[in-house]
Amino acid sequence: MSIRGLKKKQPKTFKVKIITVDAEMEFSCEMKWKGKDLFDLVCRALGLRETWFFGLQYTIKGMCTWLKMDKKVLDQEIPKEDPISFNFLAKFYPEKVEEELLQEITQHLFFLQVKKQILDEEIYCSPEATVLLASYAVQAKYGDYDPNFHEPGFLAHDELLPKRVLRQYQLTAEMWEEKITAWYAEHRGIARDEAEMNYLKIAQDLEMYGVNYFPIAQNKNHTDLLLGVDAKGIHIYSINNRFSPNKSFEWSAIRNISYSEKELTIKPLDKKAEVFKFFSSQLKVNKLILQLCIGNHDLFMRRRKVDSIEIQQMKAQAKEEKARKKMENQRLAREKQLREEAERAKEELERRLFQLEDEARQANEALLRSQETAELLAEKAQIAEEEAKLLAQNAAEAEQERQRLEITALKTKEEKRLMEQKMREAELIAVKLVKESDRRAKEAEHLKQDLHEAREAERKAKQKLLDITRLNYPHMVKYPQYSPTDTRDANFDKGSIKLDLKDIDLKRLSFEIEKERLDYLEKSRKFEDRLKELKSEIHALKLEEKQSGLYS
Repeated sequence: MSIRGLKKKQPKTFKVKIITVDAEMEFSCEMKWKGKDLFDLVCRALGLRETWFFGLQYTIKGMCTWLKMDKKVLDQEIPKEDPISFNFLAKFYPEKVEEELLQEITQHLFFLQVKKQILDEEIYCSPEATVLLASYAVQAKYGDYDPNFHEPGFLAHDELLPKRVLRQYQLTAEMWEEKITAWYAEHRGIARDEAEMNYLKIAQDLEMYGVNYFPIAQNKNHTDLLLGVDAKGIHIYSINNRFSPNKSFEWSAIRNISYSEKELTIKPLDKKAEVFKFFSSQLKVNKLILQLCIGNHDLFMRRRKVDSIEIQQMKAQAKEEKARKKMENQRLAREKQLREEAERAKEELERRLFQLEDEARQANEALLRSQETAELLAEKAQIAEEEAKLLAQNAAEAEQERQRLEITALKTKEEKRLMEQKMREAELIAVKLVKESDRRAKEAEHLKQDLHEAREAERKAKQKLLDITRLNYPHMVKYPQYSPTDTRDANFDKGSIKLDLKDIDLKRLSFEIEKERLDYLEKSRKFEDRLKELKSEIHALKLEEKQSGLYS
């Protein structure tokens, strides 16, 4: 067979793009594939076995439609694009998520879809419940709360609350994060699948959970009602109230649902009850409503029958898987606890090691300081020893000097005593000399007076002698050159000589008195000089004694 023949036998394909809530996939499909073939391919790619909840949705002419499983893909009214886009979404919702969602992938896909519907405000949720749901979403995404790792601002890029709630309360993003984190911290130890299941268990109790709404009218002209289809039945709502239905038809109470063109009829199981008829805007809407009703009714009846072998196997596997995961989670929790304890012990050991290292460093520094101090003290000891020797030497010298000074002081005291004695003697001598001087001065005065009297007597005697001579020898006065020398003349000469001798004695006496007076003055001057020298020596001795006392 040629290569060209092989190429001719290869089937023609077209591309499709499957968009899940958190991923996108592309497949090549054969032209003859039916919707079920593509759906099974997607389920196998996702590892999904609970396929009855899901479907492939596409939008055509502004209306969301589900791909039919029993018709070829290309024969259905799908968008003409390449690749053709389909949304893989949950078409039907379980009544009790914890009992019906067996696989973890099924649970995860429901969690993502319901979360998106709440954030897009397709499902109404109270602000308090949105914060709690957000905390479970954070637990599923980030795991256990760790204040060291999950610092303030770690939720800044996550969309966790509906915009309606954010507008309703005047709170900052930091305040919302604080509220969410307060709940998030309490979910410690909850695994991801458990957190997602807790999210869904809260969400399934919301009034708008799992309800598909369609506008209807009780007549052809007015659209004043809403018809809701969910896992429990069909509900009729007023146009402005999607929470509390005006009328409900449970699947167990419905006998038949049919449509004719735009008219759709609900027949209750009770034949006496009134048949409910309404009108929709398009025939396609009636087809879609009927399709959803059939699928939800089948699931409703299926839940109330004995599970098939496949479901039993899946439940057994899910139970085993849950038990295994529980044990695994317990083991992981135990390991995590042990790891945390080990980390705490490690941190404690590191802290203790750091503390010991710090203590060792401090001890080493203290040792170095001690060594330096020891060396310094050794140097100081050596210096002190040298200083002690020097001080001992100085002490010995001081002792010698003290002894010398004591001896000197004794000598000085003795000398002082002698000098004082000499000074007292000198003072006594001075007093005596003063007295002697006074006495001599008085004697000199007496002598001077006697001399004066003697001179006066001599003068008077001379005058008297002259007068006598003039009276007895007048011619001798007139003619002295011719006076003969006789006995009177001889007597006269003798008397004159006697007078001259007496005069000479007086002079000599005066001279001796003057000489003695001068000698006395000279001795007094010398004695005063000696007294001054003695006073100077005494003063010097006193100064030396004071200095010796200070030095001691």
